[in-house]
Order: sequence, then C-alpha cells, then structure tokens
Amino acid sequence: MISSTGRKLKIFTGSSHPKLGEEISQYLGVALGEIKHSHFSCGEIFVMINESIRGMNVFIIQTAGAKVNEDLMELFITIDAIKRASAKSISVVIPHYGYARQDKKALPREPISAKLMANLLTTAGATRIITMDLHADQIQGYFDIPVDHLSSMPLFERYFEHKKLKNLVVVAPDTGRAKNCKKLADRLGAEIAILHKTRPEHNKAEIMHVVGDVKGKTILLFDDMIDTAGSVTQGLKALQKHGCNDEMYLAATHAVFSGPAIERLQEAKFKEVVVTNTIPIPPEKKFEGLKVLSTAPLFAEAISRNHNNLSISEIFK
Repeated sequence: MISSTGRKLKIFTGSSHPKLGEEISQYLGVALGEIKHSHFSCGEIFVMINESIRGMNVFIIQTAGAKVNEDLMELFITIDAIKRASAKSISVVIPHYGYARQDKKALPREPISAKLMANLLTTAGATRIITMDLHADQIQGYFDIPVDHLSSMPLFERYFEHKKLKNLVVVAPDTGRAKNCKKLADRLGAEIAILHKTRPEHNKAEIMHVVGDVKGKTILLFDDMIDTAGSVTQGLKALQKHGCNDEMYLAATHAVFSGPAIERLQEAKFKEVVVTNTIPIPPEKKFEGLKVLSTAPLFAEAISRNHNNLSISEIFK
C-alpha cells in the first residue's frame, strides 16, 4: 500500500492503544518504529525514540482513552521528542480527540478546552492532525495546521446494510447529530427521528420530546460517543413510550464507557451495541451484544494518502 518512498515513513504508537497501532501498521505493511515509554517514580512521563527519524514523515498514533489526561501528556512529550529528532513532518493520529465536548462557552467563566488542546498539540510540534468523528465539526477551525477529519459512517453503513433491517428509523440523540443521522438514514433507505434533550448538569440528560414517527419501527440510535450511557438510555425510554418495537440498536463511534455505562447498557437490552475501536475496550467492559468495528483500514488509508500526497477526499467515496 505504501509506495517506494516507504523508507521515508515512520509510524509510532503511544501506550494508549497499541493494538490499534499494530492493526494500522499491518494494514500498511510498515513495521512500527521503536519507542520507549516509561515513568519516573514521581509519576513524570519519559519518552525516547530508539531509532533515527531525521528527515522522515512521522505518524504518531495515540488516542485519548480511559486515562485521557495521561494519554494526552504522553502525546505532547512524544511530539516534542520527535520534533527534536529532526523529523521532516509530524502527523498526529488521534482517533478520539480528548476534551472535544468542551467546544464552546455555554455558561459564564467556562473554558473552551477543545481549543486549548489544539493549541497544545500545535505548540508541541504537530504539523497535521488525523482524527475521527469530532464532537463538533468546528473544532477543525481551532487548528492553524491541516486537519483530516475522518468519518466512521462507512463502517456503520456497511454493517447495517448487511442486516437488511425492516421499517428502520435512524434516531438522532439531539439536534446536533441530526445532520449525520440524516446522511446515514438516506444511505440505509431509512426514516429519521430526533430526540430533544436538555442537560441540567454534566453527564445528565433529560429527554423532552421525540420528533418523528417511531411507532412500530425498528430503532437505530446513532451518536458520536457513549460516555455514561445516560443520554442513550433516557432516549430509549422516550422511544419506547412512543411505541417503537423491541428491535433496538445503538451505534456510536467512541466507546468511552465510563461510570455506570456498562450496567445501563445491559439493562437497556439493546439487540446490539455497535461501536468502533477508536478507544480500547478492556475485557471487563465487554458484554453480550457488543460489536466492535475496526477503524484501522480508514486510518491506514489516510496515512498512506498523506505520505504519498494523494487526495484524502477519495476515502469518503
């Protein structure tokens, strides 16, 4: 997949999701670079690049996982090490962009942490960002460097096309997701419904209305992430009150699965919960009905096209 210039390409993976890094490298046919991650006794993070990368196009794969703050700090330090090793370019592959939900000021004296993360990545030395399904599209504008914003929609489209579900309605958990849900619904030949919700506080949602006809229909609730699963389980209850049938699916890109998420999802009795592997899911958070789709081919294709100066937009076709 990589052209003859592959000798000028180096791929490193951080410690947050080494399995995904290995999948991407195998897809590309390029061995992962040698890198050392360790901690001092006081907790400080240490990173060392164990091979020459002078003049090379370097891609570092590091997601914001369960230890988001440590994962991001390790990423900043790794970028700095790569920069000081005289790499030609530093492309950061960050499948789940941490702090993406803090993308605006909704209340007085709040931070815009998604913008701060963009500043930190750029200051550390990143020359390009490759990510997937940002919580808000405008986060791309927080960067003064190129951003390749990949979509997991082709993965979900292919998965649910094969199921050939009847009387399907794709449900947006809020108005912010309506556009993406409409795209998926059109591709699946399905109808669309929208939940109207409010958030009285962090990690708590209240469903106020259901816009659309869901009576007797098969439900596919489609979101960008599942954190505590409060929104989706509240949404499910609202849909059941409006008469949807018992065949209910949940799909989301980022499986954060924090707090009571697993318990809530098991109690909700979705027929399937379909997510991607942008965040590693430990064995204790896996349950019956959970399906995990691999994003490795999409990220590998983006890396290959960037390295060979080919169009990224072709991926979306």
